Amino acid sequence: MVAKSGNLSINSENIFPIIKKWLYSDHDIFYRELISNGCDAVTKLKKLDMMGEYTLPEGYKARVDVIVDPDKKTLTFQDNGLGMTADEVEEYINQIAFSGATDFIEKYKDKSNADQIIGHFGLGFYSAFMVADEVHIDTLSYKADAKPVHWECDGGTEFSMEEGSRTEVGTTITLFLNEDCLEFCNEYKAREVVKKYCSFIPTEIYLSKADTKETQIVKESEKLPDDEVIEEIAPEKKDDAEATSDEETKEPEEKKYKIKKRPELVNETTPLWAKHPNECSKEEYLEFYRKVFQDYKEPLFWIHLNMDYPFNLKGILYFPKINMEYESIEGTIKLYNNQVFIADNIKEVIPEFLLLLKGVIDCPDLPLNVSRSALQNDGFVKKIAEYITKKVADKLAGMCKTEKEEYDKYWDDISPFIKFGCLKDDKFCEKMNDYILFKNLDGKYLTLPECLETKPIDTEGEEDDRSGADAAGQAVDENGEKVEAEIVADERTTADEQAAEDKKKEKIIYYVTDEQQQSQYINMFKAAKMDAVILTHNIDQPFISQLESKNEGVKFLRIDADVTDALKAKTSKKAQEELEKQAETIGRIMKKALKNDKITIKVEKLKNKKISSVLTLSEETRRMQDMMKMYSMNGMGMGDFGGGGETLILNANHPLVQYVVEHEEGENTEMICEQLYDLAKLQQAPLSSESMTKFVARSNEIMMLLAK
Repeated sequence: MVAKSGNLSINSENIFPIIKKWLYSDHDIFYRELISNGCDAVTKLKKLDMMGEYTLPEGYKARVDVIVDPDKKTLTFQDNGLGMTADEVEEYINQIAFSGATDFIEKYKDKSNADQIIGHFGLGFYSAFMVADEVHIDTLSYKADAKPVHWECDGGTEFSMEEGSRTEVGTTITLFLNEDCLEFCNEYKAREVVKKYCSFIPTEIYLSKADTKETQIVKESEKLPDDEVIEEIAPEKKDDAEATSDEETKEPEEKKYKIKKRPELVNETTPLWAKHPNECSKEEYLEFYRKVFQDYKEPLFWIHLNMDYPFNLKGILYFPKINMEYESIEGTIKLYNNQVFIADNIKEVIPEFLLLLKGVIDCPDLPLNVSRSALQNDGFVKKIAEYITKKVADKLAGMCKTEKEEYDKYWDDISPFIKFGCLKDDKFCEKMNDYILFKNLDGKYLTLPECLETKPIDTEGEEDDRSGADAAGQAVDENGEKVEAEIVADERTTADEQAAEDKKKEKIIYYVTDEQQQSQYINMFKAAKMDAVILTHNIDQPFISQLESKNEGVKFLRIDADVTDALKAKTSKKAQEELEKQAETIGRIMKKALKNDKITIKVEKLKNKKISSVLTLSEETRRMQDMMKMYSMNGMGMGDFGGGGETLILNANHPLVQYVVEHEEGENTEMICEQLYDLAKLQQAPLSSESMTKFVARSNEIMMLLAK
């Protein structure tokens, strides 16, 4: 075979149908493209005027008109921009993908701000053929002695071009819609689509219906020069008898006119995000939120993004009140390019966790693909996402530092968002680490550093504690009997060593997942002047694991994971040995009664003598169980994790426990053991249906014994 090189050739008969059908994912997007082209034409003409290459006519008002005509099945886009010559139509329309915007930017790159030009690829015009059987262009260039041009194409690869009849500078594009797309020449559909894509485009857009019979009444002072007057309405005359002295002193009623309904302005050329934050009032932010998102619940607060370097980015992010139980927690962040809507919730630009918010982001520097609907995934896009994340974290941190009361007030609503963000974004987690709040048992909000500073208050010497020293300072044991001072001194030395050792250990933060279910443990903590934080959301479990991995030495324990020393009465060495003996005895009795050899039984002297038993489950075991349940719920068939790690702690200070120790073979001992276990279980989690049935029957039996 002979070696050969050359240029690829493209057959327009093959590529044009592909462009028409597959260029855009949504057919209604042709509105955006054609209006954007008109906006670009207006922008270019203004720039030429600024540079002295053209003089705008007196009273010039830039605009793009969209005219629907259901009777003729046409849709017209009309602008008063710079127009085109025959040569430019040949270059920009007849040659596919030759962008007039790109050419203009290159020509005037040293004299103009290219960011204000929307188009880049030159393919937007061809979106018209997705909905139209035939397209006409009528255009007149701003250039001196330019002749108007009329261009037609029926959707194939052939076109016709001749001298037109247009007399004003600008361009009109007329679409003759195909039968499947007639909805687009409906006035209500047109308004919906234009507002969707072009609500904030920088040139005024007017929508009207051709040959409309609708009218409106205006006062003489409101009448415009181009209004088409149908009828003059004279002021109503009153009889002399009806006139009062007050009315006679008033100015005469203003003349009114019935005019043909004016075209409707459907966009806002200077959106709120384009203004400087100092120029915006609270009411303007709220009104913008209501208008854009149709949400009349007031947002909690918002962040106004305004950046010119190293890239141009503006926007407003609103923090709505999130109802995780009854509403979808997915928000809406609208992405714009030069004030032209691109899409909602583009994950390449908007970090995933920020999609819980509502807001708008406008970035002219975004590297869009030819359909403007998706992004080229490059490092620049990643930098934009990182910047947005940083600004959100800075705003939240600043609020925590300077507006702590407001931040506290918002916390319950924004905490799922912040926790989700910490799980999804390491940099966000690092920035927010010291500004995450935890609500404690008293309803006070604490930061993570404040939680770690909180220490249990030593309650020794209170009424429930009988060990240590009596009122005279004499050493006594837990029964109030005198003991040798040397023993107490030895214990104090041991306690000091233990305290020093504890400092080296993990920094424990206790937490509650169900205030009602774990109320007994909460009462024990409060009595011991200990604190815990409340974590009730499903996201809290992975979140605290994340915090533990990011903060060395920090450990979260559920309030029922262990009975801390602060809840126990101090005992002498001798008393401790006695408790260990009791534990052997009662352990044997309980395991036999419960028919459970796996359960661990401990006997402790708790400060609160009214508590007979508590059940603890190690943090590691419980987290493993939760994880297995989650996998099982997700259809992974993991099943239930084993029941190890459960410990039943019996209070040696409670009479029922002492009764079990002293009556191993008693008639009611087994029943009391079962009741002690179920009471402890109820403080931690709901009983199974079978266990609850037995518990109710046993409770009735106990009451019958009391009634005898």
